[in-house]
Amino acid sequence: MGRKVILATCSLNQWALDFDGNLERILRSIEKAKSVGAKYRLGPELEICGYGCADHFYESDTLLHCFQVLRKLLESPVTQDIICDVGMPIMHHNVRYNCRVMFLNRKILLIRPKMLLANYGNNREFRWFSPWNKLRHVEEYFLPRMIQDVTGEDTVPFGDCVLSTKDTCIGSEICAELWNSRSPHVDMGLDGVEIFTNSSASYHELRKADHRVNLVKSATTKSGGIYMFANQKGCDGDRLYYDGCAMVAINGDIVAQGTQFSLDEVVRTSLTASHLGPACWLWDYLRRSGQAGFLLPLSGGVDSSSTACIVYSMCVLVCQAVRDGNSQVLEDVQRVVSDVSYTPVDPRELCGRVFTTCYMASENSSEGTRNRARDLAAQVGSSHMSLNIDIAVKAMLGIFSMVTGKWPQFSANGGSTRENLALQNVQARIRMILAYLFAQLNQWALGKPGGLLVLGSANVDESLTGYFTKYDCSSADINPIGGISKTDLKSFLQYCAEQFQLTALKSIMAAPPTAELEPLADGQVSQTDESDMGMTYSELSVIGRLRKISKCGPYSMFCKLIHTWREALSPLQVAAKVKHFFKMYSVNRHKMTTVTPSYHAESYGPDDNRFDLRPFLYNTRWSWQFRAIDDQVGIQHRGHILIFHFPQPAWEFSDEARP
Repeated sequence: MGRKVILATCSLNQWALDFDGNLERILRSIEKAKSVGAKYRLGPELEICGYGCADHFYESDTLLHCFQVLRKLLESPVTQDIICDVGMPIMHHNVRYNCRVMFLNRKILLIRPKMLLANYGNNREFRWFSPWNKLRHVEEYFLPRMIQDVTGEDTVPFGDCVLSTKDTCIGSEICAELWNSRSPHVDMGLDGVEIFTNSSASYHELRKADHRVNLVKSATTKSGGIYMFANQKGCDGDRLYYDGCAMVAINGDIVAQGTQFSLDEVVRTSLTASHLGPACWLWDYLRRSGQAGFLLPLSGGVDSSSTACIVYSMCVLVCQAVRDGNSQVLEDVQRVVSDVSYTPVDPRELCGRVFTTCYMASENSSEGTRNRARDLAAQVGSSHMSLNIDIAVKAMLGIFSMVTGKWPQFSANGGSTRENLALQNVQARIRMILAYLFAQLNQWALGKPGGLLVLGSANVDESLTGYFTKYDCSSADINPIGGISKTDLKSFLQYCAEQFQLTALKSIMAAPPTAELEPLADGQVSQTDESDMGMTYSELSVIGRLRKISKCGPYSMFCKLIHTWREALSPLQVAAKVKHFFKMYSVNRHKMTTVTPSYHAESYGPDDNRFDLRPFLYNTRWSWQFRAIDDQVGIQHRGHILIFHFPQPAWEFSDEARP
């Protein structure tokens, strides 16, 4: 007969370099594990320091403080009589490794370094760590004196090995090792390991969670055994949101799973519940920034409305967490609103305290967008303002005219392309200035403390083509939708309309996307985004995935699309769209160097920070590449000679500004 074993895995909302907070959360997770009788507790990757320390990993301070935290863990009575498996960086023979440290009753049993590093997407682990390449090899690691004083050990095993007990055998994997085609668990299973563990810092990406679950299930489908998965959760300091979802699989079946998104700082495995990740990311950012709320330029379009709905979703989560007895969330929200007696009950009332929306009209704004913005603000409960920017626009143009003696005109009034773009851009940039002015002083004007974080609302497809003005009202402190496609945003608004009864969203989704930066025609919108961009948002999503995920340049993208779009477009039309996209992309790539930090959600995002490392100064003619496309089009048309004419590329395109 076998003996029963109780194992615990968890998701922790760690914060990079928050050693006090990280220690407290680790101890709480161990207490919870022991309270259910667990004899082994698994935590997330690099949980002592936080995963997102980036170049702080180079600092000796980071390594020192990690060992100081480890000492406190070893000394704590909470960690007694349970095998604790924690993550931290360790220097061995002057080489820095990403490690797991396993200890029991003040004795370190094993230090297991990561063997397969993540070096793709947002991950740059080779920048800070080296992989352990000595398979099935163990060396002696000399412990720092502060640890020796607690454990009484001079050296401990360091390397690729497993942990045997009287009853079973435990083998470790670390994050990316599960995703590798030669995962360590394969050989460990053949060697008799029965319990496989994985400590991860796996960030959220749309449609990624299902892949992760399948990997965990498959790890024990063929050889049997138990697979435990722990994950970081929350925003630990940058654009990423780690989405938790700790789980346990037995013989290929998921038997326990934690929440993917929640406001709890310590999560044990339980039944899963889902909410949109950016709402949790916003809450972490707000409570850790020390600000009093958010300000959003709200236009009544899909993008800014999506941002507003994410804030409302955040308020729904906060109220639910408080109702569920989460004392940390209650303490945080009381600090945000500067009222220690406040208890949030209604999400709309909470929105009124922490969320300000502002409709910034110009002479080019329609009554329809004004009404849609007003109606949505009323339904989510935000503190809403409506103002007109024309006086500021005329003042700026007056300064220019006073110096040059010229007054630019829109194309509709006989102006040139340069004049038309400049007039659109000045409106967009004035909105950005006003957004920051109100964010800094609105609370002061109301007699309340603190400032507001400015929220952006440019989607990932606009970033791809540069369809926004540099330093316009898309420029903000953070942008929760910057990594989400227009298609997914519409699906999200449909969900919000049904889930939260936000009926104003129906008219917003039905309206054509427009920047409203050019003069109206008989009171009606004359400018649409898709017309300006020369392609639809659905086409942009396809192009974006080919560019980033499939790693296509202009020629290979054309070769794929003539088959993908063969039912709708001719090779000549496909060639025109591909050329137009790469001209827009290369002309506007410089904007991504200053774009607002955005929540990472989409695998084809063009974020210049870490995810999409490419030049920002291009030869926008793409002469060799486009000539290759022309040759292929000629082949498709049996040698017909084709000549393409494109307008002279402008350095900036107008944005989907938020009036």
